[in-house]
Amino acid sequence: MATESKSFREAYGVLQRHAETLRQQREPNIDDLLSIVEESVQAYKTCKARIDAVEKALEKALTDVGADADLATVSADDDEGGTGVASSTPNQRQAPPAKSKPSTGFDDMDDDIPF
Repeated sequence: MATESKSFREAYGVLQRHAETLRQQREPNIDDLLSIVEESVQAYKTCKARIDAVEKALEKALTDVGADADLATVSADDDEGGTGVASSTPNQRQAPPAKSKPSTGFDDMDDDIPF
């Protein structure tokens, strides 16, 4: 398979087709197995790259939204106190703690591979 750029949907379709092919085989077809594995690895890399890009974009967007909310809170504190200095109160909004990376669903696909 050439290293052409595929969409997530196309690459995911390749993974689904190959998984179904492997599930339905009564005996492994060794002649086709190498091409199935190579195409599946390339499709997985494409899907993983797209998922990683979306996660980064979401993380950036959520960080930007959180920063905007924090700035709005600091501005509101400045206006209320009249001192021009942001107060540090217990009710002040804190940035949420960093969360662990969500599962992409591909890590637990090992159970579906029939070999």
